[in-house]
Amino acid sequence: MHGEYKVPGGKLVVVDLDEVDGRLSGVRLSGDFFLEPDDLLERIDAALEGAPAGLDIEALAARVRAALPADATLLGLTPEAVGVVVRRALAQASEWRDHRFSLIHRAPEAPALHMALDQVLAEEVAAGRRGPLLRVWEWASPAVIIGSFQSLSNEVDLDAARARGVAVMRRISGGGAMFVEPGNTITWSLVVPESLVQGLSLVDSYAFLDDWVINALQELGIEARYVPINDIVSPAGKIAGAAQKRLRGAVLHHVTMAYDIDVDAMLAVLRIGKEKISDKGIKSSGKRVDPLKSQTGLPRDEIISRMSASFAARAGLEPGDLTAAELERAERLAREKFEDPAWLARVP
Repeated sequence: MHGEYKVPGGKLVVVDLDEVDGRLSGVRLSGDFFLEPDDLLERIDAALEGAPAGLDIEALAARVRAALPADATLLGLTPEAVGVVVRRALAQASEWRDHRFSLIHRAPEAPALHMALDQVLAEEVAAGRRGPLLRVWEWASPAVIIGSFQSLSNEVDLDAARARGVAVMRRISGGGAMFVEPGNTITWSLVVPESLVQGLSLVDSYAFLDDWVINALQELGIEARYVPINDIVSPAGKIAGAAQKRLRGAVLHHVTMAYDIDVDAMLAVLRIGKEKISDKGIKSSGKRVDPLKSQTGLPRDEIISRMSASFAARAGLEPGDLTAAELERAERLAREKFEDPAWLARVP
């Protein structure tokens, strides 16, 4: 069995192993990490040899940690990452390059249709009717998108949203509210087969699926890093937030990044409480989002193009589009579900 795992902020770790009578056998760890002393790799392999194949990530990491001498140095690798890669090998997880990703980037569309497209495309990937994809959203109008489990009245000032012409939508994934504007927001959806995140915990899957974003932002000159469970930040502030929805057979993972947000408008329609601000360690609500425009000096379209190229370098990317049937389903779902007041107010 073969497993690979790119440690968020670290290096690639690879394992090859067999499972014999319910135990690990022939464990061979490798990767582009750094270890000292020189025999550390052999010690880690030996610690895993013969371990029960049913051990979880924490138990596998504990075996590795117990084998480390006091002077051990691990750079780009952690005992937990070893546990993850072993679990991925045992689960026969797929890798990025095992799939053919398509890029869907269409003209601006209504917020309700974006909500519906996410659901329809995730269902199509789950059913095996289309391959994994990266979809760039273009917004036809400003909107507030709240998480599936958020309270509508606690999160949004509906009167202010109505007065400013801001649509209010509820998505199918959890997480917090996001404020979006045409031309000022960069939003992505990544829809992948469940096999790509096999062996990862929910928290680890966020970091795994966001790692390409971190890499792309760093290539743009931003000191980006991941903050569990779903934030991407730089020394200047928060850049992006992610959310996920699991379907049987597929994972929908979407990210919203601020390019040049109208902070006054955002604060007028979102009820950003003191508790949420203090939880982020931020002194004022106006500093919760730091636009990419100020950190890169690049046009929005160029950022999208360069990030797409970064993804393509990792996983491959081919031009794609919706089928007529997918678009028809999404348009119907937008009308029947996402524009329905009952769905919006499912948590009043």
